[in-house]
Amino acid sequence: MTTTEEPIYQVESLIAEDIDAYLEKHQHKTMLRFITCGSVDDGKSTLIGRMLYDSHMIFEDHLQALEADSKKVGTQGEQIDFALLVDGLAAEREQGITIDVAYRFFGTEKRKFIVADTPGHEQYTRNMVTGASTAELAVILIDARKGVLTQTRRHSYLAHLLGIRHIVLAVNKMDLVDYSQERYDEIVADYRAFADSIGITEFTPIPISGFLGDNITNHSENTPWYTGTTLMNHLETVELDQTLDQARPFRMPVQRVVRPDLDFRGFSGTIANGIVRPGDKVRVLPTNRTSTVARIVTFDGDLEQAVVGQAVTLTLEDEIDCSRGDVLVLDSAPAEAADHFECHLVWMDDSEMLPGRPYWIKIGTTTVTAQFERPKYAVNVNTMEHVAAKTLGLNAIGVLTFSTDKPVVFEPYADSHDLGGFIVVDKMTNATVAAGMIHFALRRGKNVAWQPLEIDRAHHAKMKHQAPAVIWLTGLSGAGKSVIANELEVQLARMNRHTFLLDGDNVRHGLSKDLGFDDADRVENARRLAEVARLMADAGLIVIVSSISPFRSEREMARELIGDSEFHEVFADLPLAEAERLDAKGLYAKARAGELEHFTGVNSPYEAPTAPEFRFDMQTTTPKEAAAAIIATLVP
Repeated sequence: MTTTEEPIYQVESLIAEDIDAYLEKHQHKTMLRFITCGSVDDGKSTLIGRMLYDSHMIFEDHLQALEADSKKVGTQGEQIDFALLVDGLAAEREQGITIDVAYRFFGTEKRKFIVADTPGHEQYTRNMVTGASTAELAVILIDARKGVLTQTRRHSYLAHLLGIRHIVLAVNKMDLVDYSQERYDEIVADYRAFADSIGITEFTPIPISGFLGDNITNHSENTPWYTGTTLMNHLETVELDQTLDQARPFRMPVQRVVRPDLDFRGFSGTIANGIVRPGDKVRVLPTNRTSTVARIVTFDGDLEQAVVGQAVTLTLEDEIDCSRGDVLVLDSAPAEAADHFECHLVWMDDSEMLPGRPYWIKIGTTTVTAQFERPKYAVNVNTMEHVAAKTLGLNAIGVLTFSTDKPVVFEPYADSHDLGGFIVVDKMTNATVAAGMIHFALRRGKNVAWQPLEIDRAHHAKMKHQAPAVIWLTGLSGAGKSVIANELEVQLARMNRHTFLLDGDNVRHGLSKDLGFDDADRVENARRLAEVARLMADAGLIVIVSSISPFRSEREMARELIGDSEFHEVFADLPLAEAERLDAKGLYAKARAGELEHFTGVNSPYEAPTAPEFRFDMQTTTPKEAAAAIIATLVP
């Protein structure tokens, strides 16, 4: 028994040593994140599958299944369809296209990789942006038969816009053009002219065949005229962006305050830029409080220094106020904080952007409310021409300004992706609708501050012997909003209350004279009404707003702006058919006949309130009864 056990133990010991050595070596390899992108059917999935195969990252049973699937889809001979390794969705395999972003991990002797296979179809451009947002390198594939296409330009522009510093131009399917150097040189020259026009100063062109493996891992005998690097060699040796980020001043958005007991208080986050060490003097933004780093705490023990990409917990020598969303920075080189910016915006939702509508934006670890102004211009990705735009639709790219409801700590996206990049979230649906890159803060964001006033809202209200309020009436055209509003003001006037009525039709003769009735203009009209109503409420008035204001988002914006305790939504509820029947002006009939565009209820939507303070069935309630009910509840 002894003679049979000893060799087993020796083998187990050797295996354990080999595993430990492998894990130790693998742990200290650098990591490169890259994407493959380009037009439809340029071979992105096939290329990734080939790299996984060549790096021996496919298990035997998976390889057997892949060979079987390749036969099903009609691959010639014994060739493997490497795209099937990445196209995981059933719909992708059925259509032979990539729909979602597929992430794959693999490694070589020199480096670890995370690659994102992004869709080529224009309708999935938002998925490409998602994959590119964390990438350091982009492999732009071009089908050698087709050359530079629209999506080639679009994805190259987006990669450059998103700050990807390393571009590889992989001229794929060289086997289908007989490995023609003339064709390759022609494509490289065309792409270079385009790259120069958008500011890409350097890229690495490589002629490849993802299907046959030419110039992927080894130099191909089929391209003796090509003397440059192979694709894998370039990926293994390209300089990583972290080296540049470490040279920048220290920045760490605070993700969490850690307080397990009374003796420990730390601030956790991932370092966005720079290096931090115990003893460094730091500043908390935007509060500007300062302290000194006492410890750098990790699960494996304290560190002497921490660098870009590390998740750590910092303890400070002083008990200062710091919370999630704040940013710890080097005191001698602080970042800026502002509330008005210029940015590039990539719109990724089917519903177009509505200037003036409040959205959530998430930048770093903070979330704030933001409003976008009308685009300065949109970008035509085919010609790089700046074109006029009133808004941005799906996959559109534009330059515009936006403001936030409080100062945000930031850096230009070119200097920090973490503090310069943001996502936009629709407040009503919680859907991510856009991605943005900050250029700079506008002067208004730095220099305009609130002027303190001696006579405040409370004093104005006391002088008028009433509580200020905003009573916002909404409903379809002809539902009776204006009649209720007039009756309400008459009854309040008899009670010697100080009021002002903002009627939706009347303000369009002055305040909103420049606005039309499309969605974007309706959003802006509601914003102006809300701003004026707030100012009047500050003056101590009871403000009555009568406006269709068809979108819930804008009514919620008004509520947030004015304050939940003073904002009272009144829904004049009348069915559409009844509103049409009672329409003395014939507006609904004109809308049905196509003579009126953007008419609410006919060719423009109306979003009824879900939880108004008052809801009146206008088929059974008179305007006098509605006004009396409001007064009985709100006015003592």
